[in-house]
Amino acid sequence: MKRLALLFAAMLAMAQMNASTPDAATSNEAATPDAATTVQAADQDNEASYQHPFTNKDESTKHWSVITDGFYVGMGVKHNYETINNSFEIGLLNFAAINYNSLHGQNVSLGVGIHHRSYSMKRPVMLVRDDLADAVVASTYPAIDGIKKRSSNLNLWTVQFPLLFSQKIVKKLHFTVGGIMNWNTYARVDNHFENNDVIQDIKFKKLKQNKINFDLMGALSWNELGIYCRYSPGKFFKDGYGPEIKNTWTLGIVMGL
Repeated sequence: MKRLALLFAAMLAMAQMNASTPDAATSNEAATPDAATTVQAADQDNEASYQHPFTNKDESTKHWSVITDGFYVGMGVKHNYETINNSFEIGLLNFAAINYNSLHGQNVSLGVGIHHRSYSMKRPVMLVRDDLADAVVASTYPAIDGIKKRSSNLNLWTVQFPLLFSQKIVKKLHFTVGGIMNWNTYARVDNHFENNDVIQDIKFKKLKQNKINFDLMGALSWNELGIYCRYSPGKFFKDGYGPEIKNTWTLGIVMGL
């Protein structure tokens, strides 16, 4: 009887130990992540995300993203048309762009942005419309005593489509280069002068500008702030409809590129 009692007690103890130990299959399921969960997590890593302006692309953990970047201001440093005094431009390279990040220091983006450029004429030159030829021609201000505060500007508004490649050099130093297709949507001449304290503002639009042309751009930036150079070889006007303004070189500063 004692042996039987000892055997029964041993069996009861073993049963209690089994009840307190989790099932092996259950332990394996808890330790091993579900395959579907793993795939879903991987897909989430590759989903496109939106990066707001001045986001550091080096910190991205995703290959694809939609970005807004490249606010710039620049001044013309060289023009082929001798009567141009200077030029000024301002714009946003990418209002929205699809960006691919290799996660190893390279970025490629294709986007759409906005651009404005203004050419200022040297005195005493002003731009006027030749109604017979439906063209813009260079002339002079009226020969009036007391005329002052003269300015004549040629303005252009553009929707631009930049294709850019960026390479990380060291730390936060990046080099960017690319081509830009310009859709020149609107152009206008603005003339201003005063005659005996009477202000004269003469504006005319519906110019015959080239609708499509292409630019080249390069930039060097450190921590989202840099300098850029832009070359515009295309003609401003269609042949025979205005001064042959082309080969414009611009230098400026760019932020968030």
